[in-house]
This record gives sequence, structure tokens and C-alpha cells, in this order.
Amino acid sequence: MKDTEKLQKILARSGHGSRRELESMISEGRIRVDDHVATLGERVTASADIRIDGHQVKVRNAEEQPCRVLVYHKPEGELVTRKDPEGRATVYERMPYVSTARWIAVGRLDINTSGLLLMTTDGELANRLMHPSYEVEREYAVRVFGEVGEAQIQKLLKGVKLEDGVAKFKKIKRRGGEGMNQWFHVILTEGKNREVRRLWESQGFTVSRLMRVRMGDLVLPKGLVQGGWMELQTDQVNYLRRLVELPLIESAPVITDEEQRRQLKQARRGSIRHRKENPVGRGGRRLAANPETAEKEAAAKSNTRSDSISARGHSRNVKRDEERNDSRRDNRKDKHPGQRSEPKGKQPAQGSYRNSDNEEAGKPRNPNGKSSPRSRNSGKGQGKGKPQRQHQGEAKGNTKGSEQGKSGSGKK
Repeated sequence: MKDTEKLQKILARSGHGSRRELESMISEGRIRVDDHVATLGERVTASADIRIDGHQVKVRNAEEQPCRVLVYHKPEGELVTRKDPEGRATVYERMPYVSTARWIAVGRLDINTSGLLLMTTDGELANRLMHPSYEVEREYAVRVFGEVGEAQIQKLLKGVKLEDGVAKFKKIKRRGGEGMNQWFHVILTEGKNREVRRLWESQGFTVSRLMRVRMGDLVLPKGLVQGGWMELQTDQVNYLRRLVELPLIESAPVITDEEQRRQLKQARRGSIRHRKENPVGRGGRRLAANPETAEKEAAAKSNTRSDSISARGHSRNVKRDEERNDSRRDNRKDKHPGQRSEPKGKQPAQGSYRNSDNEEAGKPRNPNGKSSPRSRNSGKGQGKGKPQRQHQGEAKGNTKGSEQGKSGSGKK
């Protein structure tokens, strides 16, 4: 009889999810084995007909499934989930395509946490690295707002009771800071939900920055930009497997130094493209936990800025129009010193200056080719400096050319 293994273990090894995710699928009745619904703890062989949500999946023996591990530099604003109902960015969108497996995140980092995140195609490796019984160290760089005394540090080292049990830091190291913002490096051996933030909040402090910098002996590579990834070599993969008591692998994708440099360049280009497509994260500004709040704040800032710009533009236009009208009145006084100017605050009728030009230059001549008597005598009476009164029935907005024409004809 062939050797059998637990269903969730063989599916995890084949890259169909972590053991925790697969156990939830089995409990929900989404997995069938041969002709029946699978149950928790059921043992199967690799040759069994296994279906997830009605789709047949392929499983492999341990020696057939390659173990690949990536180091990913997660930026703030990305979720560690395969699909987000609100359409936000996820870390899986950055992963390279694999045809015979799928990537599994080793642990989770919340949306406002950045740093080192391991991704692997081996579900059993991911499960053991996350399990607290293997005590894999996780080191975080954390910026805390407030004055942290020695008494609070000792409490965090001895243990604090949280909602889901007692939690504590294995080590706490001071890393300096400015003012009320103090930097620390803390080490944990388990990965509960938001454990670092909740531990500091239990002592009355607020965590303003959080970044994972190490897992086991693997540190975040220098030069790996946010949003970039690098694949681990065989000896580094075997270190992780040895850490959680898994058999070592003899063959794995060989990554040369040249390929690693090429991966770093690709990561830099991808990070630049990501910042252009997602300008919300520029300037070190972190996304809000509630996306609706972030969108409302961004819309309010945009509306305020557009209103201020339009108000400044309107005031400039009004000032420019006033200066233009004053200049026209001054030019009119210089040309005709004896002519009465328009009262301040009362502007000439629109198009009056253009009409004056038409009366002098653009008015059609008489059929006999001579100008009209009014235009012929319009120059008479000028230069005497006596203001002429307007005739009854004429508009108050008549131009200087028409007034001069009337004065000449009236004197005749």
C-alpha cells in the first residue's frame, strides 16, 4: 500500500495554499476527494482525484515539487491577501508567474507595516516558519511616540496580557531618535495579529512607523527597494528548512550574482513605475487604515486647492481689467485735454472704442465717392478746448469721434 499523507499537508506542499487556509476550505466543504466531500484529518495519496471548488488540482510528491523562496520588500499601502474586495493593491500582484505552483506568504504584515516578507511555493515550509513552536525570530524596527522609561521596557519584556493571551518581546534595543519620536529594535518569536503595535499600546504609546528587518538570520538585503524581490539561493533555502526541521533539498534554481544584480535593477524600475501609478504614497505619507477616509481627505484637499487657485485667478483678472480701463481713460485725456471724461466707476458701453474707430475709418462713403458732411466737418471746432454738450436722444456712451463730429456740424 502506498504511503498516505494528510490532505491539507499534500495540498500545501503542492502550492494550493497554506495549511491553515486549506483546513478552512475543508471545514467549509469546498474540497472533494474522489467521490466524497473531504473531512479534516483525512489521509490521501498523491494519485487521488482531488478537486477544490469543483476544479481538479494536481498534487506532487515531495521530491517532485521544487521549493522556491523569495525575499520581498513590502511597501506601506499593500495588503497581504490574494484578493481585496475594495480593489486595493496586494503583494501577490508583484510576484513572478509560476505555472506549477503558487506563492504563499510566510506570515502577514498589515497595511501600514513595511519591510521583509518571505514568499515561498512550499506550503509546509510556510506553515512551519509561522508556527510559534519553532520560535523563529522576527526583528522589527519601530518608532514610538512618547518618552519610554525603563519601567515600561521591563513590563514588555516580562509579558503583558492582551485580548488573545500573554505576549512579550524577547529583546528590546534602543536605536536613538529625535524629540518625542524614539526608535527601537524589538524581537519576537511568534506572529500574532498586530502584536507589536498592541504591546506598545498597552503601555500608552503610539507606534508611528513599523518595519520588519530580519527573520531568522535572513536580513532585508541592502539595495532592495520597496516593491522589489530577490530569489534565495539553495544554501539559503536549506537554512530555512533546517531551521524548521525539514529535509534539505539537493537541487533548486541556481541564482548567480549577475542574475541577482539584474533582479535588483528590475526591482528599482518596478518601484519607480509603482510610485507613478500610486502617487498616494509619495513623500513618506502613509495610507489611512480606512480607505474611505483617505479618499475623502484627498478630495477635500483637492477641492480646497482648486478653490483657492480659482479665487486668486479671479482677483488677478479683476485687477488687470481695472488697470486696463484706467490706462484707456488716461490715454483719452492725453489726446483730448478739453474733453470731459467719464465719471469714475461708470465705464463706457461695451464696444464704444471700436465703434469710434468705425465711425472715422470704417464707415462707408457716399455713392458719389465723397465723405458725408458730418465726417467732412468733424474736425472743425477742435483745439478750442470748449467741451460740447450732447444732443438730445443720443446715447451717453457715444465715443470721442462721434462727439467731435456733432460739435462740428452744430457749429456750422
